[in-house]
Order: sequence, then C-alpha cells, then structure tokens
Amino acid sequence: MSQPQTSRAAETGSAPDKAEAVCPIKIGSEIPKLTLQTPEGKAFDLRAAVARKPTVLVFYRGGWCPYCNLQLGQLQTVEASLLKLGYQVLAVSPDTPAELSKSIGKNGLKYTLLSDSTMMAARALGIAFRVDDTTTKKHKDYGIDLEKSSGQKHRLLPVPAVFVLDTKGIVQFSYVNPNYKVRLAPKVLLAAAQAALPQPAGR
Repeated sequence: MSQPQTSRAAETGSAPDKAEAVCPIKIGSEIPKLTLQTPEGKAFDLRAAVARKPTVLVFYRGGWCPYCNLQLGQLQTVEASLLKLGYQVLAVSPDTPAELSKSIGKNGLKYTLLSDSTMMAARALGIAFRVDDTTTKKHKDYGIDLEKSSGQKHRLLPVPAVFVLDTKGIVQFSYVNPNYKVRLAPKVLLAAAQAALPQPAGR
C-alpha cells in the first residue's frame, strides 16, 4: 500500500505564496486521513467515504468565484454518467458550512459539497497557497472577503484541482492548474474516470 504523500507545506502548516509553487500529491499516492465538514456542520471522514465508492474529488476556491460556479454547474452535466460508473462526486472549498448551503441553493447542486475551512485537506494534498496582500485588497475591492467566507484568518486558497480516487484512496488521475480560469472539461473528466476503473480480465 502506498504511503500518504504530503507536501512540505502540509508538514509545516505553511503554504507557498503563489499558486504556481504548489506541490500536489502524485498519481499513485494514497491520500491521508482527512476530516471535512458537511453543510450541516457535521464531521465528514473522507477516507471512510472513499472506501465505499470510487470518488471524483474536486477542490474549488469558493462560492464567490464565478469560474468555480461555472465548473460546479458543468459537473452536473456528467454527474449522471459518473454515478452510473459507480462514482460519487465530492466538491470541497474553504467556504464555511453556511456558505456551502448558499452554493447548493444557488446552483441547484445534487452532489455533495464539503467545507475545508481550515484548509488542512488542501494543505495535506499540496494544493494550498497563501493569497498575497495585493490580491487580498483586489478581492475586497470586488466585495470578496476570504476571511468571512472561510471563517478563518489564514488567507489560504486551493489551486483548483480534480482527483479521481479508487476505493483504497489511491490517486488514479489528477488535474491541478494554477490558472484558476482554466478548468478540466467535463468530457475529459468522464473519460479519465472511466479509464481509472479496473478493466475486466482478458481486455
């Protein structure tokens, strides 16, 4: 069994100062044990959930991000196909549970949204970075308050990412792009998810 691979940032509790410097968990590595929160504020054991079904795990910046909302909507176009393949879809952001509920209502989402407000999961998977002062000011000028959205003062965001995990928690596919405006196309995700499933003997 592969050992959980975490970045230096996760080990020290720090994070790089720019999205381009993140060091994501590698394909073939096992995700560590992580606890998230449901929109109801209940603890969610990610490893336990993944052990029940192969998983499409999506990290997005927050409900305030228009590119993220577009991605969440696009995910719905392939959700039925992913479910038919046996997958579950979990989408994670730094938003508080209360903010998640707003996103569910606004986008009419059926799949599961989870809160990583402390950013421990994003740090453990090596996709967290610290937002600099200039960008923080720009966000506030647009009415975006990262501290209010997460309920925390860490000023961390995840680089948007998609991981396809098997039931052992092993990363079978990953897409991590520091350019937050570019997201994985739904059809590419569906093809990757299909390819990650065990193939019947004799193929």
